[in-house]
Amino acid sequence: MDLDSDCGFGFAFNNVHFSDRLLRIEITNGGEITNVDPLQDRKRRRKDVNARAVGGENEKECNPPASRVTELHISSPILAAKSPFFYKLFCNGMFESEQNHVTLRIEASEEAPVMELLNFMYTNSLSSVTEVPALLRVLIAADKFEVASCMKYCTRLLLNRPMTLPYVLFILRLPWTLLLADFVKPLTIAARHFLVMHYQDINKFPPEELMALPLLGIMMLLTSNDLMITSEDIVYDVVLKWAKTNYSVLEERQGILRRLARYIRFPYMTCPRLKKILTSDDFEPSVAYKLVLEALFFKAETSLHHRAAITAASHGQRFIERAYTDRPIKTVEFEVPHRQCIVYLDLTRKECNALYPSNRIYSQKFHLGGQEFLLSACCNKEQPNRFHQFGLFLKAQVKGSVSLTVDYQFSARWKPTQEFVIRSRGRYKFTGDESIGFRDLFGTSWASFIGEDSPYFINEVLHLRVELSIRL
Repeated sequence: MDLDSDCGFGFAFNNVHFSDRLLRIEITNGGEITNVDPLQDRKRRRKDVNARAVGGENEKECNPPASRVTELHISSPILAAKSPFFYKLFCNGMFESEQNHVTLRIEASEEAPVMELLNFMYTNSLSSVTEVPALLRVLIAADKFEVASCMKYCTRLLLNRPMTLPYVLFILRLPWTLLLADFVKPLTIAARHFLVMHYQDINKFPPEELMALPLLGIMMLLTSNDLMITSEDIVYDVVLKWAKTNYSVLEERQGILRRLARYIRFPYMTCPRLKKILTSDDFEPSVAYKLVLEALFFKAETSLHHRAAITAASHGQRFIERAYTDRPIKTVEFEVPHRQCIVYLDLTRKECNALYPSNRIYSQKFHLGGQEFLLSACCNKEQPNRFHQFGLFLKAQVKGSVSLTVDYQFSARWKPTQEFVIRSRGRYKFTGDESIGFRDLFGTSWASFIGEDSPYFINEVLHLRVELSIRL
């Protein structure tokens, strides 16, 4: 029987004439309701320790004495219709269920939300509860006593409140099982959306603010594909710093990082950072080896075109590329006969279109000879009376007083053979932050380069290659 109706039974609340039981609420001097960490939530069970019928003398001896007692006249049919918890309490066939009184034992911090919950079961409203923290406490009580209609009601009220960071942090500290409840999922989704949008550019926030996020908040951020970061290395460094800040014990921290690893996009991290993981104690050695090996195989065997077809459902979310501000690259390094690296940069037609008329896109950094390099693709117009062209540049960040002489070669795949064709080559001595490259890599106008019949796009992807060799 469902008593959710417009009329309600407010007139019967704590009215002896419309009640068949006496509810005795024992209020103990317990601590505040604590927020449950998702990792620890597996230990949480809905027990009748804090809220149950108290029957014989032996049971009373096992519980601390109540500091206060509140008595209410209740109607067992109304409460049983609203809550499976109370239904079982009144109909369990035990001795205490046959008495005209039952006892609940709750903590002092639960008193106000429980009283509001009992009133809701009669009136179908929370007229005196308006603030977000109070609504969330009633929501927790409704979950504990299995009052689904109140959970739905609280969620609807909370969704009508404007999202703020303090509000979202309140939500993230709700019990994990409550956040997964069907009635509460819309609230969880709204909180995630706000959090992801708020921290989309994580670089602009002070580190201590990110370090103060709960575990669920970090997990939600890691599920976003739209974080404004240059590379997955930045994401990993933030997660690692968060774990070290919040978990000082190595074994506990390794457990947390192993849990978060499913959300970190290891295949899109740079090879130097992956190598560093193998020599660190961030993960247990077996876990680190598995994550790094999986990432390296993905880099070696998966093209950009195939990556675009990968879905989280079939391969796991860590294989989905985020919207990095710096484009991921694939590098191959050689030590003999001389130090050399080959860098592959793939750009979609959509990304190239976004370069017009004067924009630029950067690749992630790579290393050669102990120095940092990156690639830069752009649309430029060298002279007022000339067409726009596609340009590609190599930028070096040589530090200190050293110099580095490099042989370079720029290539691109062309139809119909789909083989790499050399566009230009040369030698340059880098002595600082310098760039070399070509304002017109393909010797054609932008319209011809980007057009539907362009020979440079294969399956809507432009494949570029730069080969670098150190010369002593």
